[in-house]
Amino acid sequence: MRIAALILAAGLAAAAPSPDKGGHQGKDPRPSVTNIQVGSRPYYLVDAMADSPLKKKLESCQEKRIKKSSKFSISHRGAALQFPEHTREGMLAAARQGAGIIECDVAFTSDRQLVCRHSQCDLHTTTNILAIPELAAKCSKPFQPAANGKSASARCCTSDITLAEFKTLCGKMDGSNPAATTPEEYQLGTPDWRTDLYATCATLMDHNEFIALVDSLGLDFTPELKTPQVAMPFQGDYTQAMYAQQLIDDYKKHGIRPSRVWAQSFLPDDILYWIEKEPAFGKQAVYLDERVDTAAGYQTAVDGMDELAKKGVKIMAPPIFALLNTTADGEIVPSEYARAAQKAGLEIITWSLERSGPLKQAAAKSEYYIETVKSTITGDGDMYRIVDALARKVGVKGIFSDWPATVTYYANCMGLN
Repeated sequence: MRIAALILAAGLAAAAPSPDKGGHQGKDPRPSVTNIQVGSRPYYLVDAMADSPLKKKLESCQEKRIKKSSKFSISHRGAALQFPEHTREGMLAAARQGAGIIECDVAFTSDRQLVCRHSQCDLHTTTNILAIPELAAKCSKPFQPAANGKSASARCCTSDITLAEFKTLCGKMDGSNPAATTPEEYQLGTPDWRTDLYATCATLMDHNEFIALVDSLGLDFTPELKTPQVAMPFQGDYTQAMYAQQLIDDYKKHGIRPSRVWAQSFLPDDILYWIEKEPAFGKQAVYLDERVDTAAGYQTAVDGMDELAKKGVKIMAPPIFALLNTTADGEIVPSEYARAAQKAGLEIITWSLERSGPLKQAAAKSEYYIETVKSTITGDGDMYRIVDALARKVGVKGIFSDWPATVTYYANCMGLN
């Protein structure tokens, strides 16, 4: 027992961040993840490419040792292609795959604590909450079995439970079974191109734990203030501004330099709040632009780039499809949105690679992220044509990916560290 205790103590000491990491002394954090492992997927994707100069370039890097994390490679929800999203295990996998920036989508609990969850109300599909009767009873909408032609349903939110209760849950792959007649059956539904191999009670994280973990890895942070799915002010007095400020205050409490934090939101008012109230953080605030989901909204976004820049917005982050188009001969080229952002002097980050499953199947279904380039998709090898067009033609500063290794390999091969 004594030997085991000493080993455990040594391990905890080694994992703890050094006192000067990210602090106010201006010292850079010392990365603890230097042995980057991208696995076999990038090589599979390169091998699947049609012959081209790009393929030859990527092949030339196949025996190059990948030594650095890259800020061009941004972890989307951890490593959600194979790991339950927003869990410790997924974030560690993303770090090992060379992501230089790790994401925590931020939502709040009933006791107003911040936690990592893609949606405020996704606990019924991303955790085992329905299998725990005392917590399932607190869900906004209890489980309803499939019956009379209606699909099974539930709605469980972080704001339904306390932080302590949240921390008792297990993370699982996002999915549900619409034909379920029991809560246990409803927990199933992982897409067949993902896996449940790493979904055995993954560890959920609150925002402060996320900050401590990512800081200990020497990486950067991109917290997204999730749009509330409950009426605000929450509980009568918790306002959107308080929520936005609380996110920033957590980084201040940990002594994290603003230059390491890329706060995001879909709500322009959140971005403008940070620019005004927390300018050191606001200058790296990322406006997640979903206006492009409609034709009218897309045009509004294109026409309004200069106005956003005048208000102090510096970084736009639309979905991948909004930045790309194809020519008659199948070349992938920048969209009108991309050209307008460039003209306005705005930097661009985009989301989310590796979220569509096998590309040929995704193209046939006009899947969201690749809908504007579906005509040129022939198979998985086209993944790197998309990445290359975003990097070289659009000039994006980073790509969110559900499997950061794919972007890390490209970034290292092209010197985008």
